[in-house]
Amino acid sequence: MAQMVKERGPVTGTATSARKRKRRLFVVDFYSTAVGKKYVMAITGIGLMGFVLFHMIGNLKMYFGPTDYDAYAEWLKKLLYPIAPKEYVLWGLRAGLLAMLVLHLHAAYSLTMLNRRARPVRYQSSRDYQVANFASRTMRLTGIVVLAFIIWHLLDLTFGVVNEVGADGEFVRANVYDNVVRSFERVPVSIFYIIANILLGIHLFHGAWSIFQSLGWNNPRFNKWRRSFATGFAAIVVVGNVSFPVAVMAGIVG
Repeated sequence: MAQMVKERGPVTGTATSARKRKRRLFVVDFYSTAVGKKYVMAITGIGLMGFVLFHMIGNLKMYFGPTDYDAYAEWLKKLLYPIAPKEYVLWGLRAGLLAMLVLHLHAAYSLTMLNRRARPVRYQSSRDYQVANFASRTMRLTGIVVLAFIIWHLLDLTFGVVNEVGADGEFVRANVYDNVVRSFERVPVSIFYIIANILLGIHLFHGAWSIFQSLGWNNPRFNKWRRSFATGFAAIVVVGNVSFPVAVMAGIVG
């Protein structure tokens, strides 16, 4: 009998599977939680907000004329040159922005899926609907439109795929001022830019507001300050960006 007990194997595979299970990195484990995804959304959101703001400020050079605007575009290509080869830093920044955008989108999507699995039946009370403001309810829609706008913007002014060619019959990337004017002289394109930037402002407003909540800085005492910051930030970006197609269509820039 003692021999039989000795030869008997484990009743379950729990101990064996625990030994075989690989330990995941802390970052991966943290990101798999809802809190981790909210942190990723907040941090990448801050990075993307900073880019949107400084991109708009840089484009204000357009009002100083083609020489200054094209010189600014050339300066971007020479960031840290000659320490780094020409355009390496610029493409590195673009790669970083792309990575932040992908993480932001993935975190948003996976959070939505987590919420749906946790609450398969949506609340139908009118109170819940009223609490969420217009900006928060349209985050998914505005996010999709902004993504489409980013893709068009790159095809239009970075790669020239959908931009009308210049006098010599081809898109010249170095002629940034002429490319912008040529693009915004097309009324449908300008209208699309204006609508997309208004929706971007709505997205930025809710994003700037919810960043503090995602990071745990949501004391009610600061709600007024948070709303003022979100409103001001979104307004500055929208007014600046919308002014560019409006200035070209009005003949102020051209």
